[in-house]
Amino acid sequence: MDEERALYIVRAGEAGAIERVLRDYSDKHRATFKFESTDEEKRKKLCEGIFKILVKDIPTTCQVSCLEVLRILSRDKKILVPVTTKENMQILLRLAKLNESDESLEKVSDFPVIVESLKCLCNIVFNSQMAQQLSLELNLAAKLCNLLRKCKDRKYISDIKCFDLRLLFLLSLLHTDIRSQLRYELQGLPLLTQVLESAFSIKWTDEYESAVDHPGPPLSPQETDCAIEALKALFNVTVDSWKVHKESDSHQFRVMAAVLRHCLLIVGPTEDKTEELHSNAVNLLSNVPVSCLDVLICPLAHDETAQEATTLDEPPTDEPAEKETILENNTMTYNGMNMEAIHVLLNFMEKRIDKGSSYREGLTPVLSLLTECSRAHRNIRKFLKDQVLPPLRDVTNRPEVGSTVRNKLVRLMTHVDLGVKQIAAEFLFVLCKERVDSLLKYTGYGNAAGLLAARGLLTGGRGDNWYSEDEDTDTEEYKNAKPKEELLKPMGLKPDGTITPLEEALTQYSVIEETSSDTD
Repeated sequence: MDEERALYIVRAGEAGAIERVLRDYSDKHRATFKFESTDEEKRKKLCEGIFKILVKDIPTTCQVSCLEVLRILSRDKKILVPVTTKENMQILLRLAKLNESDESLEKVSDFPVIVESLKCLCNIVFNSQMAQQLSLELNLAAKLCNLLRKCKDRKYISDIKCFDLRLLFLLSLLHTDIRSQLRYELQGLPLLTQVLESAFSIKWTDEYESAVDHPGPPLSPQETDCAIEALKALFNVTVDSWKVHKESDSHQFRVMAAVLRHCLLIVGPTEDKTEELHSNAVNLLSNVPVSCLDVLICPLAHDETAQEATTLDEPPTDEPAEKETILENNTMTYNGMNMEAIHVLLNFMEKRIDKGSSYREGLTPVLSLLTECSRAHRNIRKFLKDQVLPPLRDVTNRPEVGSTVRNKLVRLMTHVDLGVKQIAAEFLFVLCKERVDSLLKYTGYGNAAGLLAARGLLTGGRGDNWYSEDEDTDTEEYKNAKPKEELLKPMGLKPDGTITPLEEALTQYSVIEETSSDTD
């Protein structure tokens, strides 16, 4: 009945009447996402009637009312087939200021029309395959990038940027061709990074170093939403960025990583929004080449420590005695390096563990990120080892019993989800420099057995990566308890059927095999 009345007025009424009836319709159906199939044809005709009104010279307020109803109706996939035409798409592009390449955004009264047009395009592109194809034909991604450039450094247009970015995210999600176009042809990486810089109001103090207030004011809801949409679009643009081939690419990824470091050190308007912001930052950091992630621990706390940072490719050196993690001027530092961002990532990981659900989607990205950072950057690994696996003093309780980060991660090593337990075990193994004896010391043999079996290390040894040698960190408590650990050893069967330590059993089978191969 609502559609029938609205359709009658749209067909026969004047602008004022149309605006009133459509405003009533949108007020009533603002929260409607499921529609009655009996009124499907009426909704199709109402959509067609609205597009006919939008090409006329009508007041801005009437345009907004038309677009609000069109946005509600475009939630229904079934009615979009007859109305998703090139002509209708071009009407929305014009109203969203996506056609005028030289026109600046000066007329504030146009902003509500632009925002509602972008919202309509988001719904239509998401729900219609025809609209997705037309987006390619109309070069919509390039037009959206151009509109973003118009928005640069402009205030009071956050909603325009937000829905422009959301539409870019949808297009890059649905079309691999658009991902490639955004990355290379449209320079989407620097453009979207600049959007983040603007949302965070970043002030650079060095090439990859930004000033961060402690504590600074939270981001506004609008800035937070813009940043989240930009992070999601950047994720799609960089999803295939496993290697850096050019120096310019490396520089751009380092800039982006520095912006993401800043993102981790600020908060949104609410705790939930902060978590959503940081979650998207973690996802994007996972796409950054690991060689560029060293900027996460910049800036240095002291200039004289600049030469202390090393990576896995460097030859072994005589290391100075370990320096403890300290809180200096409200800044978490380790060996003279600023570790605030890594500490935020560690806390984020622990919160995700404490949630106790959705580990694969919520936990594995940050665990994978910390694992790769630890494997490639020595200072990050040593800081995380200090936080997660401090010198062992509690030798009376099993490794999985307790409330420390170590206890929580050890429990995950026997999780029912194979991916979760693998990445948890891998993280701890890397913190132990892939040394079996060190891993067993902190996790116990039973918890580590799955990882060791998969790597062929049940009898001991170490992984394939090289790590520098550290000083002995065994505590007196552990040294006293270590002999008692021999009560639990991996066992195997000898050829005569008796039980013996696994290493000895394997040796005897090897001798028999060599003897057998020498005989006919």
